[in-house]
Amino acid sequence: MANLVRSFIKATRLARKGRPLSAAFALGDAMTSADHAARKEAAKPKRSRSQKSIVLPPRSKPGSFIAGDFRCSKGQLSYKLYTPIGSARRRMPLVVMLHGCSQSATDFAAGTGMNGLADELGFLVLYPQQSQSANLARCWNWHAPANQARGSGEPAVIAALTRHALALGRANPARVYIAGLSAGGAAAAIISAAYPDIFVAVGVHSGVAHGNIRSMGAAMSAMRGEARSTSTGKVRRPLPMIVFHGDHDRVIHPSNASVFLHNLERSLPGPLVSQSVSGRSDKGRDFTRKIYRSKFGNIVLEDWTVHGSGHAWSGGRVTGSYTDPAGPDASREMLRFFLSRRRQA
Repeated sequence: MANLVRSFIKATRLARKGRPLSAAFALGDAMTSADHAARKEAAKPKRSRSQKSIVLPPRSKPGSFIAGDFRCSKGQLSYKLYTPIGSARRRMPLVVMLHGCSQSATDFAAGTGMNGLADELGFLVLYPQQSQSANLARCWNWHAPANQARGSGEPAVIAALTRHALALGRANPARVYIAGLSAGGAAAAIISAAYPDIFVAVGVHSGVAHGNIRSMGAAMSAMRGEARSTSTGKVRRPLPMIVFHGDHDRVIHPSNASVFLHNLERSLPGPLVSQSVSGRSDKGRDFTRKIYRSKFGNIVLEDWTVHGSGHAWSGGRVTGSYTDPAGPDASREMLRFFLSRRRQA
């Protein structure tokens, strides 16, 4: 606007000096410049008044174990999030841990020792916590059809909470994993199958495989080790999985571990190559570790049987419930399995 005014004054002076042609050219140039500026301004994208810039919440401090409440259109959950010691600028992996029945986020963190491993290996740990209003025993309701599919129920809430934790911790979206114990293990299998775009691998400890269970009665039958459907049709390929189960488990029958292998065999186009390794933990528990590879050589399943162990997190700490300190360290083995995998671009 200032340039247009100056050009108009210049043109007036030229006209008074008897130079009308020069005055016309000066005024024409000014009008052309003004028109060009107006067109350039009009071409800029306009921000709607309702459009607001996204402001991320403050990043959690290293070594902090914060509690929070999360709400989305599908429901709400409380949670705890551990940020390991070290630099606050790292883009770290995220591990989601689903507790078992009667446990809390704090109890599960203490029993599995995941926070200590997070400090050692550098990853965030998210612990969603079931409410007693959703289940009196704090079990995840994995047996209900409403909680078995993408976009509904508990899977949708936990997926949304995972995205929230990714933003809160500035985590690496290509390195997100989920694991759980008992009901949490069954829920982890379901959620990983429903959201393969979020999770890269899954760990199930003393849990039931994702399958055709649609009621509490069917869930109890599976937990007792009673016959389940062994259909031979193709199913969607599960994420890479590591499974732990004690062969003295009296809560969820050890035979449930074999269903994970059955589902995997139904999903692959070719035969699996297996390898079996036996060993003993530092504290005296014998175990058998079976490794299954696809025809391309990729490890798609690790199945650990902990001999003499019951319904308990293998290698867990006595500070938490449902742990077996004598067994091989399931937490460390799961992290080894998880952190060697990332989503390819």
